[in-house]
Amino acid sequence: MAKAQSAELVFVPLGGVGEIGMNFALYGFGPADAREWIIIDVGVTFPDATLPGVDLVLPDTRFIEDDLKNLRGIVITHAHEDHYGALLDTWPKLKAPVWMTPFAAGLLEAKRQSEQGAPKIPVTVYRGGEKFTIGPFEIEAIPVTHSIPEPMSLAITTPAGTVIHTGDWKIDPEPAIGPKTDEQRFRAYGDEGVLALICDSTNALRDGDSPSEQQVGKGLRQVIEEAKGRVAVTTFSSNVGRIRSIAEAARDAGRQVLVMGRSLKRVIDVSTELGYMDGLPEFVSEEDYGYIPRENLVVICTGSQGEPRAALAKLARDEMKQVALSPGDTVVFSSRTIPGNEKAILEIKNLLIDQGMKIIEDGDALVHVSGHPRRSELKRMYEWVRPRIGVPVHGEAAHLVGQGSLMAMCGIPEVAQIRDGDMLRLWPGAAEIIDQVPFGRVFKDGKLIGSDEEMGIRDRRKLSFAGHVAVNVVLDDKYELSGDPDLVAIGVAEADASGEALEELMLDAAIGAVDSIPRARRKDLDLVQEAVRRAVRGAANEAWGKKPLVTVFVTR
Repeated sequence: MAKAQSAELVFVPLGGVGEIGMNFALYGFGPADAREWIIIDVGVTFPDATLPGVDLVLPDTRFIEDDLKNLRGIVITHAHEDHYGALLDTWPKLKAPVWMTPFAAGLLEAKRQSEQGAPKIPVTVYRGGEKFTIGPFEIEAIPVTHSIPEPMSLAITTPAGTVIHTGDWKIDPEPAIGPKTDEQRFRAYGDEGVLALICDSTNALRDGDSPSEQQVGKGLRQVIEEAKGRVAVTTFSSNVGRIRSIAEAARDAGRQVLVMGRSLKRVIDVSTELGYMDGLPEFVSEEDYGYIPRENLVVICTGSQGEPRAALAKLARDEMKQVALSPGDTVVFSSRTIPGNEKAILEIKNLLIDQGMKIIEDGDALVHVSGHPRRSELKRMYEWVRPRIGVPVHGEAAHLVGQGSLMAMCGIPEVAQIRDGDMLRLWPGAAEIIDQVPFGRVFKDGKLIGSDEEMGIRDRRKLSFAGHVAVNVVLDDKYELSGDPDLVAIGVAEADASGEALEELMLDAAIGAVDSIPRARRKDLDLVQEAVRRAVRGAANEAWGKKPLVTVFVTR
């Protein structure tokens, strides 16, 4: 009895709260010294220009790694990269059973087969409406609409009560594929009593309702029907409903469809196996491209975020062997710009415009809609669920505060503002932050994963700013210079303002540094090394205004 009285229900986000992307949430139930845990979602975010060379950004999972004996399972709400993309890289450290929908499991397996050495993860497939138990947590998967097949909200029930974890969702009366958001089940839980609503905040600053995906399909259909030449449409590869809408519009306009981009093809393969592409004509291959009249073709391609190696960027640079766009063709961006990608997208648009292509984006026609709820949809969710506690998640600070204010205005008794690393006690008593746990980011860099220090990212940033100089100093038996040092500069300016070679200036500084040290003290090779390093950096800074990284080797 004492143990039951000391039990607590806590919520701990390690990613996705205070940022968009890298969603990773923990629920713990039990006494503080023996909580049982589940993980909801294991997402990634993507590197920006401050992380040169990094492939992916993953959540730091040290906190739960220290308590693996009490980790009971991992549940993935849907197959967007920011919710499941870190699973292959993170699972070997967690080694817990995983629950996923059929579409998410199919995408995970396709990704695993394309990555050498990726682990085989034990997956239990669940479907909308099903219930399953993981440790002390009874979970029901509630279907919702989003921009990917089979997104789920989770009703998580413990002896403390029920928590609704919405995942990504919206209310779409006419989804392109899949069922509507299950209002009946949310209302049923609201009637029974909901302890807390952990809710998506992405569009909490936008008034009204999100347009339906069917309306976007009509907008795309009009663009395709009115276009004179080819139409290339770039969109998120996971948006199967959008892909289907494009393909249907092309079919009805008498056009064939060509798909370009590995991630798109992988998603379409999995979608076809699950029946989401039933009734569509076969897509044509790149080998058929030259035989199809311009007015009879639609190209669906990757690259909506300006990715330099994606299909659209290669088309813009005219780097494809068998496929090219021509003046008068139309390029549709059926996507939103993820913050940080503006410059890359603009560069591609300018390349296309310079070649005579017509660009259509969201401001020109209804060719994209978000998969997240606006304020009117959030209010309806509050009315359905009627939680005692509201917790905004999945957003940056402005989104979280915006939804928190809306929750309070709509009468939710308690609103908890938390950020990554906060441990929020949901029960017993009032919602309260009771601890701070380790959190942060680790980086996938080639074949390795580690912190910025372990991966050398900090020094890589310095290299990108001021280059690198390597100096090799050889001393003879009498500790005199055995010839001039060897000096190699990479990423360093060639000459100063007066035209004198920077390498010569740095070389002179290195020689001067050695000569300035009394011969008896040159026996201390570390002293010589540091003196040369400082002198070379100082000479570069005086002539150039920047201090490169300098590596010095001193030998006898």
